[in-house]
Amino acid sequence: MPSVVHFSLMPIAIPETPPCVMCLSAGDATAGGGLAADILTLASMGCHPLPVQTAALVRDTRGIEEVWPVEPELLSMQARAVLEDVPVAAFKLGFCGSVENVALIAEILSDYPEVPLVVEPALYAAVLLGEAGEEMVAALAGLILPQTTLLVADRHELCRLAGVVDSGADEDAEDEEGGEAVADDPGIDEALARLLGSGTESILLTGGGEHGPQVVNTLFGHDGMIRADAWPRLPGRHLGAGATLAAAAVAAIAHGMALPEAVREAQEFTQQALRHAYQAGMGRALPDRFFWARGKGDEDV
Repeated sequence: MPSVVHFSLMPIAIPETPPCVMCLSAGDATAGGGLAADILTLASMGCHPLPVQTAALVRDTRGIEEVWPVEPELLSMQARAVLEDVPVAAFKLGFCGSVENVALIAEILSDYPEVPLVVEPALYAAVLLGEAGEEMVAALAGLILPQTTLLVADRHELCRLAGVVDSGADEDAEDEEGGEAVADDPGIDEALARLLGSGTESILLTGGGEHGPQVVNTLFGHDGMIRADAWPRLPGRHLGAGATLAAAAVAAIAHGMALPEAVREAQEFTQQALRHAYQAGMGRALPDRFFWARGKGDEDV
């Protein structure tokens, strides 16, 4: 019989063989975001991560200095070698590193149309690539989002992916939690319509970069809003909130949870991890993705 673990407020049955999730993202030596964040979150939620590196980020907890994409051939060999050996329950995609990597990843994903895909675009790193970064954003929107089960993005990322002018986003909002609902903004409405119309199954619009006493995260599908969840805005600045949220969502999906419940579970997990964040360096605080292992998981969110 599988055991049951309370990661946040909802118990998840953990099978004897954990579901395997392939996560493709950039290496981040702080372990705040990127591939390390995926690994920590997936492991904490009872999944087995299959990490494939798409790029290397030269960064600390204060910011990113350089981006070094992985060669497409190496990325392909990493991913296909594992996929030919290990069945995967879901995919999680973060920062791709280059246009060439986007195209290659899209080709790989097309071979597994029945496997859920969660995308957290991490476009803050694309800024360092200049024009190549904009080309990568366009390729992501055109090649990968039509295959996506769940896109996790704030309003700034959503508008960039949809090619819509963002009239009110805070561009210095990397991985922050904060803000009121923005779903009634005409620009957001247009961005949602474009991306959902192009094939993206669902979008979790996060409250990152907004202002106010609450974070409001809203899940949309082809028939409109599915759910909206409000959380107290936490003090301080955090590194890796978006990565944690998306990885927690794909973990819950891999365990067989329906999308609305998986999104709620992921938010509860992320809120707990951020509430117990710690200051490892001189910049942003890091989420404690193993809060429950340190006797913190029974506290109210």
